Amino acid sequence: MVISGQDVRTLLGKRIRFYRQQRQLSQATLAERADISITFLSKIERGLKFPTSETLSGIANGLGVSLSDLFQKAETPTNDQDMFERFKIDITKNVLETLEAVYKAYEE
Repeated sequence: MVISGQDVRTLLGKRIRFYRQQRQLSQATLAERADISITFLSKIERGLKFPTSETLSGIANGLGVSLSDLFQKAETPTNDQDMFERFKIDITKNVLETLEAVYKAYEE
């Protein structure tokens, strides 16, 4: 399978946008963290521009991911399972607390 430069730019842009949105970061915030303009970040996310290695490192650091994470083709990053497990624990705890409160209110 032949991968073009455009394919690499598109994949990278999608991965950056995925991580940015997952972390609920605006383009302005990530651009500031990476020390680039919002316009340039937007072009990277749309696959129109490819960052230098220094800029790419700044973006990865700004997102809190490794460089290799930005080039994985998987739909979700590997650490999503950990996040999902923490989410399950938090939800379970909240449901139990709510049920206990309802039960106590019902007893009164």
